[in-house]
Amino acid sequence: MKLCERLAAEAAGTAWLVFVGCASTALNSSAPTQGWNVFEMAAAFGLAQAVAAYACGRISSAHFNPAVTIGYAIAGRFRTREVAPYIAAQNAGAIVGAALLAAVASGRPGFAFAVSDFGSNGYGEHSPCEYVPSAVFAVELAMTFAFALLHLVMSTSAQRRRTAPAALGACLAAAYLIAIPVSNGGLNPARSTGPALFVGEWALDQLWLFWAAPMLGAIAAGFFLRVVLRRGG
Repeated sequence: MKLCERLAAEAAGTAWLVFVGCASTALNSSAPTQGWNVFEMAAAFGLAQAVAAYACGRISSAHFNPAVTIGYAIAGRFRTREVAPYIAAQNAGAIVGAALLAAVASGRPGFAFAVSDFGSNGYGEHSPCEYVPSAVFAVELAMTFAFALLHLVMSTSAQRRRTAPAALGACLAAAYLIAIPVSNGGLNPARSTGPALFVGEWALDQLWLFWAAPMLGAIAAGFFLRVVLRRGG
């Protein structure tokens, strides 16, 4: 596939992921139900990941996440010169997905970005359960490490690639079940950036953590797989 086709697939997949995942909370005006909102959002992100991976996996390898792209590059499974274009496409897609969601959400009477978190990630008073930054950082790093490592492992053979979309969707949903009460579920710098640009203020001030922790987690996953493959070879 040409690079432009792969970048288009990455942008479209990331836009879908952000729109579907964040819509599960941003468009729901009903009173929160303990536990159910966490499951609903986790399921939405997991299903969106699986669908997008099935649609785009053969075109772009279905990263949809700057951290995953970095993990692939560290593991030696992705061209370094294509890292920046992939990350740019993913962020562009996330912004488009968030913009579409903003247009839909704004159609509800009384909706305001200042009142709704719009699916944004946060720590302290902006964490769903008010977790401190160190706890949020640890969860974001650990969950991204697990997701990025599975992504890399599933790419190591043709047989695994066939089942990768379902596995990645299930993994992301499971990771979000853990991360949503802590950080509102990030694990993806592009996914965090899209909504933050519309919420502004605190969401942008805290965005650094949702770039730093996932990137470190994915870098660790890339190094880990590289060492394992080297010893196995």
